[in-house]
Amino acid sequence: MHSAQYRSPLRHAGQRVVVVGGGNSGAQIAADLAGYADVTWCTTHPPRFLPDGVDGRELFRVATLRARGQGEGVGGLGDIVAVPPVRAARDAGRLRRVPMFERFTTDGITWADGTTRRVDTVIWCTGFRPVLSHLAPLALRRVDGLPKMDGPHADSDPSLAFVGYGDWSGLASGTLIGVGQWARQAVDRAFSHHPSSPLPKG
Repeated sequence: MHSAQYRSPLRHAGQRVVVVGGGNSGAQIAADLAGYADVTWCTTHPPRFLPDGVDGRELFRVATLRARGQGEGVGGLGDIVAVPPVRAARDAGRLRRVPMFERFTTDGITWADGTTRRVDTVIWCTGFRPVLSHLAPLALRRVDGLPKMDGPHADSDPSLAFVGYGDWSGLASGTLIGVGQWARQAVDRAFSHHPSSPLPKG
């Protein structure tokens, strides 16, 4: 199953579960399952936890500096936010990562060294892609499958704006704090193309 389908550790109580993915979803689901199932947490690289004291305000500060051309951005801090359940599982030794397995067997998985493990469920915490198939008739110019952008606007159709999708539609636009500047740009351009439409007050 994909992480989007995960609901509760109770559904997997007593199972042998493999959680795949070294980001927030992988760490959080592995931590959530730790007291209920026999969990194997597989990642392609060792997990990088952000410092325990990092919160949303710090992440926004670092992202803002990156937008100004300073620093490495949030990625330089790590990949996993140490929220309390993840921190508790990690500190208790219940959140142990192993390298990614090589292939499936008839009833489990196997690693390159021949080690095998029986498995009941695999949860893929491998991220999400925006569903943009409904835009196909517009024939937008694309880069790596995503519309080519000019800020929040499609490069080939400036009347079309994408807000809140992620960094490809504006740095930090996938965050509640970061999306504001891109939403303002989209609205400002929309009203500049329709000068007879009054801007709402406030």
